[in-house]
Amino acid sequence: MTLTLLLDLDDTLLDTNSQAFLPAYFQALSNELAPQIAPELIFRALLSGTQLMNESDDFSRTLREVFDVEFYPKLNIERGDLETAIENFYDTIFPTLRGLTSQIPEAKPFVEWALSQGYRIAIATDPLLPRKATHHRLRWAGLQPEQFELVSTYEEFHFSKTHPAYYAEVLGRMGWPEGAVLMVGNDMERDILPARKLGLATYHVNGEPASSFGPDTGSRGMLSDLRPWLESTDLKSLWPSFKSSDSILGILLATPAVLNGLLHGFDTDLWSRKATPHDWSLTELICHLRDTEREIHHMQIKLFIEQNEPFIPRPDTGVWASQRDYLHEDGASALKEFNDARRETIIFLKNMPVEGWGRKARHAIFGPTKFLEVVSFIADHDRMHIQQTRSILKKT
Repeated sequence: MTLTLLLDLDDTLLDTNSQAFLPAYFQALSNELAPQIAPELIFRALLSGTQLMNESDDFSRTLREVFDVEFYPKLNIERGDLETAIENFYDTIFPTLRGLTSQIPEAKPFVEWALSQGYRIAIATDPLLPRKATHHRLRWAGLQPEQFELVSTYEEFHFSKTHPAYYAEVLGRMGWPEGAVLMVGNDMERDILPARKLGLATYHVNGEPASSFGPDTGSRGMLSDLRPWLESTDLKSLWPSFKSSDSILGILLATPAVLNGLLHGFDTDLWSRKATPHDWSLTELICHLRDTEREIHHMQIKLFIEQNEPFIPRPDTGVWASQRDYLHEDGASALKEFNDARRETIIFLKNMPVEGWGRKARHAIFGPTKFLEVVSFIADHDRMHIQQTRSILKKT
């Protein structure tokens, strides 16, 4: 059975020594930019931009975009005017901070063993830093970025690790792997609790001997305990469950983020290309998601709002692609329209009172049901079409 491992980086695979590293990092960046900007302004802008990245749940903007619209106006300077100095900093100055960190001896052997088992591995590090800085830190840990299927950075990701949607975005960009998933990290607030809210199994690296503390807290221990723990664990027990309201909201937020990332910059030919005449193109798939969101999901949610124990119809949407000639629409525009429709869905769901998730209904296909289950079908539909998107991208 394949296991998907999400591995935190700082203080899990690399002893980052954050109390010394972060002040030195900010000071070095301020020194590099000092000829153009006063250091105290840079420090305040860095803190402000980082706070906004931590708070953002906007699936239409990467964390870099969130940071940039705060950081550069606070300095009263255009990004282009500092870009050369910033790139030079990450190429030449940032690597000199390596001495503040130290390798964790167990990290490299564990990763090599996990790869030898055929496990799929993502580096689930908080995507608050540029790709260059993250790749440097991986190399300081004795690892290479190319070893991993995914490394999260602020250029590509839309949520920080404080949001369950971050973990959904990681799994979405990996094509929503089937089977067991385990998040491994040292930080309870950023690695463990948000991942568990999404419905993932977790292993808390806390420097104490391994032991299991039940379903609410997950398992914990030293990094050196992780391999024997995995070897003695039934991987079926690590299968995720995406049935809570937190989990469903995380997936619904992450889906447009994943699609925005995977399909960014595609030209018309890629949008309309089909692997076989019977397959959907990316344009047809996104149009299907857009119209299903507008005409099915919104309708179902409004029935719950307007009626007591409503009947939930489920029209056949499979014929829409040909009936509505999706193939000749503009894929990029359809994706933007799907983003807009999903934003409305999220507003509906965030305004639903806690007791509303338990409201009863009768579904046209599944019979007696509740609001939570009906919305979970939307999340299941999302995951299926993200898998389909990955399949189309591989074939074409």
